[in-house]
Amino acid sequence: MHDLRWIRENPDAFDRGLKRRGLQPEAEDVLALDRAWRAAETRVQEAKALRNKFGRDIGAAKKAGADVADIQKMIAAAQQLENDEGNEAGRLRQQIDALLASLPNLPAEEVPDGPDESANLEIRRIGEPPRFNFDPLAHEAIGEKLGLMDFARAAKLSGSRFVVLKGALARLERAIAQFMLDLHTREFGYTEISPPLLVRDEVVFGTGQLPKQAEDMFRTTDETGGFWLIPTAEVPLTNLVAGEILDETVLPLRFTAWTPCFRSEAGAAGKDTRGMLRQHQFQKVELVSVTRPEDSEAEHERMTGCAEEVLKRLGLPYRVMLLSSGDMGFAARKTYDLEVWLPAQNTYREISSCSNCGPFQALRMKARYRPAGGKGAQPLHTLNGSGLAVGRTLIAILENFQRANGTVAIPEALQHYMGGQKAIGEDG
Repeated sequence: MHDLRWIRENPDAFDRGLKRRGLQPEAEDVLALDRAWRAAETRVQEAKALRNKFGRDIGAAKKAGADVADIQKMIAAAQQLENDEGNEAGRLRQQIDALLASLPNLPAEEVPDGPDESANLEIRRIGEPPRFNFDPLAHEAIGEKLGLMDFARAAKLSGSRFVVLKGALARLERAIAQFMLDLHTREFGYTEISPPLLVRDEVVFGTGQLPKQAEDMFRTTDETGGFWLIPTAEVPLTNLVAGEILDETVLPLRFTAWTPCFRSEAGAAGKDTRGMLRQHQFQKVELVSVTRPEDSEAEHERMTGCAEEVLKRLGLPYRVMLLSSGDMGFAARKTYDLEVWLPAQNTYREISSCSNCGPFQALRMKARYRPAGGKGAQPLHTLNGSGLAVGRTLIAILENFQRANGTVAIPEALQHYMGGQKAIGEDG
């Protein structure tokens, strides 16, 4: 959500930010509604003052023994005017809120302008892609040859974009997640959370998935209206502070969770239909931070570094990309993507997005903090990132650590979680 007061004071900057997002200017429409709303609110207060005056008049008239019928009619008229103007003010405010809720966050100054991923900026590369003396296989071919990845049976159970993992691959998926959680909680100070996987409308609205991304999510239905299946643990983790006023001394808050994620992928027809790259159900370790405004930029760099450390310790080559204004998510003001090398595709693919949302989500959630020694409450800043996507990490391990004989080496950092096993396959 956008701060209406800020738009009043910075209409040109607001429109410039929207233009960088590829959108038309909206400040004029927002401010026209704002003026009408404030005028209606003024009329409400005037009607209320008039009603109060008539109330005092009728009290005095009664004491004097005068006829109060005419005054009672004026009180009723003032009350009706107050109700009518109140309804109008409410309608206008709903229009303002609906318009602002439909608009994405504005990009930070350092974000490169561009319509899509073609304008993304590479920040750094870490690690060298492996060189094979054989043609590397795609992860789905490796998994199927091992007999440990079954798309046919998954389709029998649930349709396309699902997978059944067996034996060592099922254990490796669990090992990856446990390794990530241990790293983030023990070394980086995140608090592990086990959140609900079903959430209410206002929770998904708070982080910006509603109303724009409803078609990309799954919804249950029941007599109460149903719940949304979380598309990422960002949704429940960030909303832990919704509607609260936090004391500055508790900040920053850092949360992590390992959860299933559910996405309908309505806008991704035909994309990555082979293998595990784009599925309706997948696992992810999520990172969320809640900070003071002046700390969010440093926290963004820190969070990105935490996600990078997972790739470093697993020995996976990757690069860091600063996303363009046209490629960022709806709620983000600045995003770094971590892209891991996939030999079978001979390219880097996204494995984590780390975003600074500034006050955008906090304004939607009504989440604030009270500065030490200061007056009044201020919006918090929120950040989120994948630390990492578990399924894509599994994919990257299979492809980068594959061997000519069909086996797959297990990164040293995961061997403890695999009971000392060093490879998956005939000699593993």
